[in-house]
Amino acid sequence: MKIGILGSGSVAQSLGAGLLQHGHDVVLGTGSPAKLAEWQAAHPRARVGTFADAAGFGDIAVLAVKGHAAVAAVRAAGAHLLAGKTIIDTTNPIADEPPLHGVLRFFTGPGESLHEQLQREYPELKFVKAFNSVGAAHMIDPSFEGGPPTMFICGDDERARHAVGGLVRELGWEVADMGPAVAARAIEPLCMLWCIPGLQRNEWSHAFRLLK
Repeated sequence: MKIGILGSGSVAQSLGAGLLQHGHDVVLGTGSPAKLAEWQAAHPRARVGTFADAAGFGDIAVLAVKGHAAVAAVRAAGAHLLAGKTIIDTTNPIADEPPLHGVLRFFTGPGESLHEQLQREYPELKFVKAFNSVGAAHMIDPSFEGGPPTMFICGDDERARHAVGGLVRELGWEVADMGPAVAARAIEPLCMLWCIPGLQRNEWSHAFRLLK
């Protein structure tokens, strides 16, 4: 597939490299091309361009920016270029305030999610929440003693969820489809839980698994 990634941070770089390894074509869109010079030198098959370049290129797009920049990043990319496309939403609504005893603070309340805000802001786009509850180092072909971890996904469009689920499985995960976008109210806080061991004890090598 052709995949356009909006972002230039560790999540964008990790997913971009992993998708290339799995045979996909990738364009990373960024407002700071210099930030990706070293990454592109290591991945010559990929292309670095603007947000609009990535949005127009991808059959599927990935939104991989900081939470407070998510709505603006889609606007910068051009919602018309993303209309009708599936967009993997990796974002979390992490606030600027420091963590409290290792617990991140969100700028959303308990009855809302950033994912739902994005879907309301851009109703013509098909957002699917994924890759928000694990660190960038473990997003591609994760290897843990307990077996493949679980990626929790959600989104209002069932066909889009199915497409993202297939891609997530290809990248080495089990998938737990939690249904419509409202489930992001539970999935986004998994980021908080995942980060606590890291912020408290500098332990970052773990992932969640749903047992049945």
